[in-house]
Amino acid sequence: MVKISFYGAAETVTGSKYLLEAGDARVLIDCGLFQGEKELRSKNWGPLEFQPGRVNAVVLTHAHIDHIGFLPRFVKLGFHGRTWCTPATEDLAEIMLYDSAHNQEEDARYANRKGFTRHKPALPLYDRRDVQHALRSLKGTHRKQWFNPAGPIWCRYHDAGHLLGSSMIEVEIRQPPKTLRLLFSGDVGRYDAPLYHDPASPPECDYIICESTYGNRDHPKADVLEELTEAVHAAVDRGGMMVVAAFAVGRAQQLIYLLQVLTAKKEIPELPIYLDSPMAIDASRIYAAHAAEQDLSEARLASLSAKLASRQVHLTRSVAESRRINEVKGPGVIISSSGMMTGGRILHHLKQRLPDERNTIIIGGFMAAGTRGRHLQEGARQIRIHGADVPVKAAVVEVSGLSGHAGHAELLRWLRPLPAPRRAFFTHGEKAAAHALADELHATRGWNVAVPRLGQSFELSTGTADE
Repeated sequence: MVKISFYGAAETVTGSKYLLEAGDARVLIDCGLFQGEKELRSKNWGPLEFQPGRVNAVVLTHAHIDHIGFLPRFVKLGFHGRTWCTPATEDLAEIMLYDSAHNQEEDARYANRKGFTRHKPALPLYDRRDVQHALRSLKGTHRKQWFNPAGPIWCRYHDAGHLLGSSMIEVEIRQPPKTLRLLFSGDVGRYDAPLYHDPASPPECDYIICESTYGNRDHPKADVLEELTEAVHAAVDRGGMMVVAAFAVGRAQQLIYLLQVLTAKKEIPELPIYLDSPMAIDASRIYAAHAAEQDLSEARLASLSAKLASRQVHLTRSVAESRRINEVKGPGVIISSSGMMTGGRILHHLKQRLPDERNTIIIGGFMAAGTRGRHLQEGARQIRIHGADVPVKAAVVEVSGLSGHAGHAELLRWLRPLPAPRRAFFTHGEKAAAHALADELHATRGWNVAVPRLGQSFELSTGTADE
């Protein structure tokens, strides 16, 4: 019997965890952190519906926290197997997980100091020691090479075009009477995106587990450079600072590159850029070290280190340096994380800049329900930060071209060459988006589709996916 269970990213975007069972072998695909609404975040603390100590291996698609951020907690709860990933994901995971632990520890300390927590004392979900233990489990393996995480379960990676090291996972269950083939899409990237190759074509499979983040909507057709130019000029006219909440891995590197392209072309004035994220600084060096993975036809990553060292870019590591940015009046650009404004240094910049109408908040990419980024996206006039309501008087501007997720049309383009699988499961999307994509593929291509609920299981071994 082969069974798949959905313990995360089911009718929601975060917390990716798919448990694949074949005989006595158990492999967890992704080990992500829930983010967004309090009800979802609380699941990070709750009991799991399966025993970590009985899982043989974890296989990761890429290094974003909603795909790897639960791993230290998972190890703490008893997992002692190997965690497979690409070499670039292995390098990025170290800085991502340490940063996640640091942010949780800092937020807990801040909550205890300010007294706005219901928990006495507030505790982090995990700490740096837990991260150290989790990192020991990582095993880097290159794309297109088969590896055997457990029992009859074999896997290989293909480029997903979403992030450095990001991959879809082709899976074969090699047991009689015949091999069963699955495909986990991971997060599918965009076509013609700066720094990244286009996502590889999906291999034929019996079952596909496909993301649906933008399953019911497309990105605007505007060119990202044009969008960014317009946003910068409007921000300069206001006279204040631009604050960009950027994923430290991926979007921060793209944004610095694009801003300097526009500066070199004299499309925008030369502005000071404050990269206020130690993790983003470290990630940029990892990007340069893995330049062979990137699409060099559009971005010369060999020069990325030089761009970071230019007089235009100010690298901020210490807390004291970060605080000094508060004194900068603008115009200029502050790039900080986290990308959905759920924690980290970006919160302090938002508290400082949101109440001033001269400033501009740039939103670039998907914001999960319940996050501060989504609240701003939806026009909130105040948002809650560190126990206080902060008025939103700054301009809030979306630059959709910075998104790393395939839009609706791009997802359909990616799926187009794939023959109909026995069943397609749509995950990693909010309920409306997942159901819209599933319904469309059922109506237009006759696919047998499902949108799993959290905790739902399906048997895959009989030729039909009976619940």
